[in-house]
Amino acid sequence: MKVGFIGLGIMGRPMALNLKAKGHELFVPERKSLTDELRAAATVLPDAKAVAAAAEVVITMVPDTPDVEQVLFGPGGVAEGLSPGKLVIDMSSISPTATKTFASRINALGCDYLDAPVSGGEVGAKNATLTIMVGGPKRAFDRALPLFEAMGKTITLVGEENGAGQTTKVANQIIVALNIQAVSEALVFAAKAGADPAKVRQALMGGFANSRILEVHAERMIKRTFAPGFRIRLHQKDLNLALSAARDLGVALPNTAVAQQMFSAVAAAGGADLDHSAMVQALEALASHKVAEG
Repeated sequence: MKVGFIGLGIMGRPMALNLKAKGHELFVPERKSLTDELRAAATVLPDAKAVAAAAEVVITMVPDTPDVEQVLFGPGGVAEGLSPGKLVIDMSSISPTATKTFASRINALGCDYLDAPVSGGEVGAKNATLTIMVGGPKRAFDRALPLFEAMGKTITLVGEENGAGQTTKVANQIIVALNIQAVSEALVFAAKAGADPAKVRQALMGGFANSRILEVHAERMIKRTFAPGFRIRLHQKDLNLALSAARDLGVALPNTAVAQQMFSAVAAAGGADLDHSAMVQALEALASHKVAEG
């Protein structure tokens, strides 16, 4: 397919390159940050409008709700380059409510819209093993499936209503944040008690407490490798979406609120752009004890 890709950051860059590797034709907007690899792989066009005009399918992968709105509907945006029959896929993690509004505006132009946020981080993006949660019409999902299969491994059409994918992603981010908090607390406890956190992690990975967070992020906590796969400030954004939606729904999310405060503590100390596994630093500060020195 002819695919426009807008948002070529930590996640978007490898996702776009995986599409190219599967034989899809790639169109991207001009940015100073474009790598030589991307310039060689894609046709570079002046703006999002030109990308949308050239492509059959336009994918957006940007940080937050206002960014999606700007890319789609701002001057020189995607909407200006669309013609009936095209497909817009937003793979960012944004507000489910705003997603429904964006979809309606794109539908009014005679185009389909899918919200298809992802989980799996930079590693999943590079290895094409992302989990992709999709909301939107099945006809559009079926059309997009070869693209999703080039970028991910677990692909689910959650519902034919736009916003279903984003709701699922918010739920995912709640679970991930609470797991990071649980692993952080466990390792701080173990280290303060005098146990070797690396051996504690190894032992726990053989039992019911095992998880991807224990496997991947506990290792980061022990090795003090907090270069971002997924930044704290972006996880804060996702938990804000969760807490805002919960308030509107009349649902209590007490542990989500605590996890958000832990992220906020690390961000306040200058760690907003660290990997979200750095939440452990907030627990370490409360205990006056580090899991490990680094």
